[in-house]
Amino acid sequence: MPHDDPFDAAKARLRTALERLDSAVDARLEREARLKNVDAEVQRQTADRGRLARELDASLARGERLEQANREVSKRLVDAMERVRKVLEQHK
Repeated sequence: MPHDDPFDAAKARLRTALERLDSAVDARLEREARLKNVDAEVQRQTADRGRLARELDASLARGERLEQANREVSKRLVDAMERVRKVLEQHK
């Protein structure tokens, strides 16, 4: 058969088209797999962000409570020192 046979040329074009289609499908599947991995990572990071935000809020609230307790203790110490000073002055 001569190489210029239209049927052979059509088969070659079809084979080339199928190979290109197969490559395009493989590339598409790889992109989709990467996108799924990216989506999963975004979901993990979102969950981590939420957890960290809750922990930060709890830490800030605890810090505020500790500051309030510190102010109260300081006030009580000052009051106690004043009472001790008054008692000492009375017994001079």
